[in-house]
Amino acid sequence: MLSRIAESLFWIGRYIERSDGTARILDVHLQLLLEDPWIEENLACRALLSVMGTEVADDAEVARSDVLAILAVDRNQPASIAYSLNAARENARRAREVVSTELWEVLNTTRARMPRKVASDKVHEFFAWVRERSALAVGILESASSRDEAWSFFTLGRSIERADMTARLLATRSLTEASGPSWTTILRSVGAYEAYLRTYRGVPSARNAAEFLLLDRLFPRSIIFSVTRAEQMMRDIAPPSDRVGVGDNALRLLGQIRSELEYRPIADIIDDLPAHMDNVQAATSAASEAIRQRYFPTNDVASWVGDST
Repeated sequence: MLSRIAESLFWIGRYIERSDGTARILDVHLQLLLEDPWIEENLACRALLSVMGTEVADDAEVARSDVLAILAVDRNQPASIAYSLNAARENARRAREVVSTELWEVLNTTRARMPRKVASDKVHEFFAWVRERSALAVGILESASSRDEAWSFFTLGRSIERADMTARLLATRSLTEASGPSWTTILRSVGAYEAYLRTYRGVPSARNAAEFLLLDRLFPRSIIFSVTRAEQMMRDIAPPSDRVGVGDNALRLLGQIRSELEYRPIADIIDDLPAHMDNVQAATSAASEAIRQRYFPTNDVASWVGDST
């Protein structure tokens, strides 16, 4: 497969997952700001923007509407939903020879229908629409794609981005201290609430909910599931030939963060959840860079914020 095609497929997967994850995080936290009058809106909005990789001027007051404008509809902001959907479509255009007509039409239509402004009473509906369009794109690929290198690069990008987005969502748990979203709200935001109830059969506790989203090997949005799937995709793309150890740097980085989470007591992780989630984000970023150097070496560096692909 051409490096250009492989890179486009990798980033289509990442951008689709990024738009979905950003919509889920914003839906939870903007609704929380609306419902809880005790939250300091400026501080909470600044913290949320920081978690999403966006900074604002120190002397600026940041409101709920500003977060929505920056992270939802700003087409020039690399962390926004609009930017991600447009970038997914552009990467699909570059890889048009291997992208199916159905997927191209979904991405093209989604980009065309992306609003430039969202009314305050339509915010939840907008995020639901983003999630539905993302699910439609992924469903087309999952149901009608051969399990070849093209699918593997797409799934590799999705898996790395999903681990990153779940880590960001968990990091936002402590943004507003006692007024932060409940574990029930976080579980619902990733579609995990019913799966959690079937697994633990009780009201979500901090320990069990965090354990489920971090370490459950069967739930597809958990960090462990996503990292493990990324490792498997890398082995499918290029089966390891090393007789001793792991020679692939990206595979090593993913394996290290997986082992760090799997073998550390969950109580220790919860005690310093933001720091551990920062480690996950750093590992996924470093793994993405290692993948770029190995498979897309002639192209510019792509990063979570400021990406130009």
